[in-house]
Amino acid sequence: MRLPSREFRQVSVALVLGACAGVTMPMLGISPAFAVEQAVPAEKNPPGDIPDTQVFIDYASPLGFSVKVPEGWARSDLADGVSFVDKLDGVAVSIAKADAAPTAASADTSNLSLFGKPERAVKVSSIKAVRLPAGQAIRIVYTSNSEPNAVTSTQVRLENERYLFFRNGKLATLEFFAPKGADNVDQWQLMSNSFRWN
Repeated sequence: MRLPSREFRQVSVALVLGACAGVTMPMLGISPAFAVEQAVPAEKNPPGDIPDTQVFIDYASPLGFSVKVPEGWARSDLADGVSFVDKLDGVAVSIAKADAAPTAASADTSNLSLFGKPERAVKVSSIKAVRLPAGQAIRIVYTSNSEPNAVTSTQVRLENERYLFFRNGKLATLEFFAPKGADNVDQWQLMSNSFRWN
């Protein structure tokens, strides 16, 4: 499975700034005009659990943040951030400029049609403000279809969590994804709590 596209990971800009005009996505789903794909059924015994024995290491970015990530995952350095992927699981952090801190209300009322590729059957279930060690953040929970496998064209239904952090004109987007039904609650919490501005 390929890592979600740069547009997919950069939704925070659209959420916060409402960068695109047009049809908006309801809080719990997509406008029928955008729902090109049907949601892929979740696996009965989904792969993607991060083992309880997984070792986490500190990653410090030259872009001004640090976060704990799973040791041994494949790293890809990007112009605006970094990603770590292992099989069907991934974590990515990207940095963008922003004029103001995001709020749950601004995320909820902004145009969500840029939430990645709309044909991937995105369904948002929660947008709320949370308090983490790095400060106030916005947590967005949603499901989506993965990109089609380059060889088999098969897709997996993913569960995703996205955290938006703001400081001094910078917006950090911390993203987790795994097959829907995988049990990564503790590991995702560990990583989201580890995020720091440097």
